[in-house]
Amino acid sequence: MIEPVPPAFLFFGGALLIPLMRRARLFREAIVLLVPLAAFYQLLGFSPGTYWTYPFMGYELVLGRVDKLSLVFGYIFVIVSFLGFLYALHVREDGHHVAAFLYVGSSLGVVFAGDLITLFIFWELMALSSVFLIWYRMEKSALDAGFRYLLVHLFGGALLLTGILIQTSQTGTTVFQAMKLDSPSSVFILLGFMLNAAVPPLNAWLPDAYPEGTVTGSVFLSAFTTKTGVYVLARGFAGAEVLIWMGAIMAVYGVLYAFIENDIRRLLSYHIISQVGYMVCGVGLGSPMAVNGASAHAFCHILYKALLFMGAGAVIHGTGRRRITDLMGRDLYRALPWTLLFYMVGAFSISGVPLFNGFISKNMVVYAAGELQRPAVELLLHLASVGTFLSVGLKLPWGTWFGKRVETDNNLGAQEAPFNMLLAMGLTSFLCILTGIVPGFLYGVLPYPVQFHPYTPDKVVSALQLLLMTGVAFWFYLPKLKVERAISLDTDWFYRMFGKGVAWFCHYPANAFRSGVQREVRRGVDWIMHWSRNPYRFPEAIFSFLRGEAEGRIREIFHESYRVDHYRLPIGLTIGSSFLFLIFWGLLSMMAWG
Repeated sequence: MIEPVPPAFLFFGGALLIPLMRRARLFREAIVLLVPLAAFYQLLGFSPGTYWTYPFMGYELVLGRVDKLSLVFGYIFVIVSFLGFLYALHVREDGHHVAAFLYVGSSLGVVFAGDLITLFIFWELMALSSVFLIWYRMEKSALDAGFRYLLVHLFGGALLLTGILIQTSQTGTTVFQAMKLDSPSSVFILLGFMLNAAVPPLNAWLPDAYPEGTVTGSVFLSAFTTKTGVYVLARGFAGAEVLIWMGAIMAVYGVLYAFIENDIRRLLSYHIISQVGYMVCGVGLGSPMAVNGASAHAFCHILYKALLFMGAGAVIHGTGRRRITDLMGRDLYRALPWTLLFYMVGAFSISGVPLFNGFISKNMVVYAAGELQRPAVELLLHLASVGTFLSVGLKLPWGTWFGKRVETDNNLGAQEAPFNMLLAMGLTSFLCILTGIVPGFLYGVLPYPVQFHPYTPDKVVSALQLLLMTGVAFWFYLPKLKVERAISLDTDWFYRMFGKGVAWFCHYPANAFRSGVQREVRRGVDWIMHWSRNPYRFPEAIFSFLRGEAEGRIREIFHESYRVDHYRLPIGLTIGSSFLFLIFWGLLSMMAWG
């Protein structure tokens, strides 16, 4: 049974109620947790079809296009929103919860949008609401990163809007359906989608902004923006050849940057890029198995990536530090044992360890590439899997909870996270294991029927061999492994340098030009004001020159001020001039009249 309110508006309503419950903390916490539960209950009653359609300027807005593809993303968005709000339950700032509610609601709006106008409205609302999850950290680095994040997404929205306007003018329809890359409109729309999916080179905004979010805000950020990008790619461009190679390169690109990172959340942010690469590759492959794999990997990734960011957030909450070099050798495994346990569930999941959900979804995408005879793609995805386990499953936990101390300052005084954060991590860990052990729960919500058996001897043995070899290589390389403070140059270097170039141009050449124009205009104004004080001096100087007077006398005339007695004309001359003008005007009038 379809409820009278779209799922997105349940969260919008919650955003309106939260500020009203400022003095009633229990009611506010109840709203924060009950709204996702109500939305999930609503989704369970959805049946395929089109709902909530409204006429708009000759077009039709569709707020509820329901099918299996939209439902699988809707389910996981609502599930992770509940887990995220439970994790953030201790946060007292109402604005933080309001921004998160608007962010989740607008993401659901994108997922169930049946037309491009509705999609664009929710698309922009996602950017405007999510930026506050960065700004609420209230530090200069977060404010700067949020500003860059907003500018990049407004640029992406402009690309999307350009494509929508061109397509609407050419086709006369705004229906959001499968497209072909055979027109400028589809190219602009694809670029707008790719930016949200963080496809290189449109990816630098993600590792720039996500590490600067609040401890709880980064959990939400990790779940929605890039996955809405994957959803719209699957809806609009499934089977696009360019996405196969972009996704495969993306998977390797992310792990290479992640391995050299020092900031734990920036490391995890680069792995979002890598893992989304699997999904983009699956969408590009386009077969039912590949689209199922992309959808399954999005579902699983949202869970384990949220869990990883929860673990990293718990470390930051308990220590106040976020760099591996600041955390090494502090014996955090003693102070934060539960956080370590839950983090490792996420690490095993993202690394594709058997019995964890990443093993299911990753293998589906790799298997789809094998079915379609894409050995190079399979190889790149396997390499990305090795890099993932190396950095997320080995380097980060070793450096954060164990390792050899680099700094020599006092103990951090680390303490375990609050109960609500641990409970959220525990529930998320349970779901990662459940969907890994019993993949039927996952298969039942995928867009196409699934005929895939992950736990065959060859798949399990090959996965374990890959993980074991990676672990052995890390163990031998460990004495030489050095984690250093450094800044990784990514594609953001180009727009940062461009921005600096624009700032330099505005500060120096453009400012010099402006100053020169202002100086010359001021001189011109001064000259006009000078001559307007005595307009008679110029003709008097000319007459003096014609009469042959001395040069000194002419210069004196130029500097003389206006004197009434000296420059007053005889009254007879004025009367005579007026009389002559009247005679001349009368003659002209008589000639004109005939």
